Amino acid sequence: MIEIRRVFTQVEHIFHEFGPRPEKPLVRGAIGAVLTNPFAGRYEPDILPMMDLLEPVGVDMAHRLHAAMDVPLEQIATYGKGAIVGAAGELEHGALWHVPGGYAMRELLGWKGDRAAYKAGTVDEKKGQPGNALSIVPSTKKVGPPGATLDVPLTNINASYVRGQFDAIEVRVPGAPAADEIVFILAMTTGYRIHDRVGGLRAENIAKWDGLR
Repeated sequence: MIEIRRVFTQVEHIFHEFGPRPEKPLVRGAIGAVLTNPFAGRYEPDILPMMDLLEPVGVDMAHRLHAAMDVPLEQIATYGKGAIVGAAGELEHGALWHVPGGYAMRELLGWKGDRAAYKAGTVDEKKGQPGNALSIVPSTKKVGPPGATLDVPLTNINASYVRGQFDAIEVRVPGAPAADEIVFILAMTTGYRIHDRVGGLRAENIAKWDGLR
């Protein structure tokens, strides 16, 4: 059921956006795996078995992305995920990525929650410890043609309300997805938008460790 045709990785270093030059560039990365959609062209009532099969795909992609970004793991500050479904598929096929994609990055970044509870949607997000990727991984998905772009949302890994780290990264895999394919995407960055200055909670001031504030 899992047939990967291509893996596309992008990494950017943002050195300047008007104003003073930051001490360190913002590093932003995304990875997209192009898979054959086994449900293309038909309605399949039970698609959940594919979710389990996507778990190792997510883990591999998360590690590949971190390696491509070439930064210490503790510098990863935001994350997000998404999917682009080819025209012969449906939006729900992209939703299969919510669990395996999100869990893969959270596990990479040190989240200690129960995998079975995460899959079942019954996990208590408030039982983590500081620095354990406590916030929900934001996501988006759409059905689109080959070369379609997706703006993948990004938020802080431990507190969704860190305003200066609200962001998005545009992802496009040239020539994909074909009508019978899906592009599954993971994204991570090292922190704040360059010259963020709209106030709100700072990552260094996270206090509740509940995934929100």
